[in-house]
Amino acid sequence: MDKILELKDVTKKYRSFILDNISLSLFPGFILGFIGPNGAGKTTTIKIIMDMVKADSGIVKVFGKNPKKSIKEIKNRIGYVGEEQNFYMDKTVSWTGRFVSRFYSKWNTNMFESLLSRFSISRSKKISDLSKGMKVKLSLALALSHDPELIILDEPTAGLDPVVRIELLELLRKIPEDGNRSVLISSHITDDIARTADIVSFIIDGQIVLSAPKDDLLDQWKRIHYQEGALDPAIVRTLINKKEHMLGSSGITNRYTRIKDVLSDGVADEKIRIESVTLDDILIAHVKEGARVYGDDYSKEK
Repeated sequence: MDKILELKDVTKKYRSFILDNISLSLFPGFILGFIGPNGAGKTTTIKIIMDMVKADSGIVKVFGKNPKKSIKEIKNRIGYVGEEQNFYMDKTVSWTGRFVSRFYSKWNTNMFESLLSRFSISRSKKISDLSKGMKVKLSLALALSHDPELIILDEPTAGLDPVVRIELLELLRKIPEDGNRSVLISSHITDDIARTADIVSFIIDGQIVLSAPKDDLLDQWKRIHYQEGALDPAIVRTLINKKEHMLGSSGITNRYTRIKDVLSDGVADEKIRIESVTLDDILIAHVKEGARVYGDDYSKEK
């Protein structure tokens, strides 16, 4: 299967920030969640994909093509929603649709009208009269109405109320179901990624620190609560974000499936308790501690 998106060793240097040799890939039919704190490099990466910013080095391919050479064709196949919605504020929703349609060879007016109805957006309203949530919905309607193969969303739900957020995320989750389209969603709101993504890539200070299928990631990362003496000291040394409390101690492991059997007796005796973590926990672990990664055999770390 051909990759719909590929970045390899991409670097972009600014005076106070470096996007440092990042690599990403996305296949048709999948949603890639791009997670990182504000200022981590998510928007810079997306701008490089969209050829809005030129990379200093590395390889960028979208649909197997170089954006520098085929940007018109590539953008015709991408639906893009940025964090800021830029419209002609004194124009109506209907006028905006007609204006945007001129830039796409596969514009589907019926699809656009259907999405407006689904999102309860009045065609006669001026853009200036739309709420932030309605503007985001309009941006998504515009992005989806030319049958794009790749949908790129940069912080699409920032500032939206919970009801609108969930509605948009549910729609995004359905987009790749035909197996032909893919979604790249960038966000610092990890719950958005948890609800939608198949694959997750974490970016911290301009570097990709972790990239894996979401379900595999959540299988490997667990919080271990343990009473004194119940956990092998070699495992304790590998734990991330260790804390002590009245009933014992806790810490996060990033290789649970590899030590699960070792923990089984303590779990059975209720001296050890395993708890699922969130993508937020994983992000915080990387930001605070660098999320140290250890070898497969913890006994080698004694």
